[in-house]
Amino acid sequence: MEEEELKNKVKEPFAENGRYTYADYLTWQIDEMVELIKGKVFRQVAAPRRIHQEISGKIFNRLYNFLEVKKCMVYSAPFDVRLPVKSKKHEDIDTVVQPDICVICDPEKLDELGCIGAPDLIVEILSPGNNKKELHNKYEVYEESGVKEYWIIHPNECTLIVNSLVNGKYQASKVFTHGDNVASQAVEGFVLDLEEVFQDMIL
Repeated sequence: MEEEELKNKVKEPFAENGRYTYADYLTWQIDEMVELIKGKVFRQVAAPRRIHQEISGKIFNRLYNFLEVKKCMVYSAPFDVRLPVKSKKHEDIDTVVQPDICVICDPEKLDELGCIGAPDLIVEILSPGNNKKELHNKYEVYEESGVKEYWIIHPNECTLIVNSLVNGKYQASKVFTHGDNVASQAVEGFVLDLEEVFQDMIL
């Protein structure tokens, strides 16, 4: 009997092939980070690697310092970003993501649960095992929901690509790397020096 009760306690609250909403998401008591993309559960397979965290920290710090006296706010994961389609009701939202870094310039999109609506800028840093999620699944929902800029960083290759929303579709920049300065159109005036970001990166 005790063994059966233990199994029930540790049983996951969701099925891999199920479809869920933010209302379901709020009831889950789990230790790992999960995201919902169009109702499907995506779990983080492992903790981010050291290089991922170093790059994330550098970019976050530069954005934070730049935005300190401006109206935009920057957040790093874990931070829930809900992307509603039909309505803002919990039971109608089926996409909840936790970008590595996001910038929100409209204070109306911020509440006690995080962000509801498209951030102005999202930065995702690729990790082994989740590239398809970042390059396809998230790309699609970020484009559809109106995220103005989606930056994708490949830490192993020390590269950054900027996807800019033009007439509802993303247009990709050239590949930026060591020595390049990347100017954001979504966060006016912000320029990222990639030499500072990628210097001393030891894989």
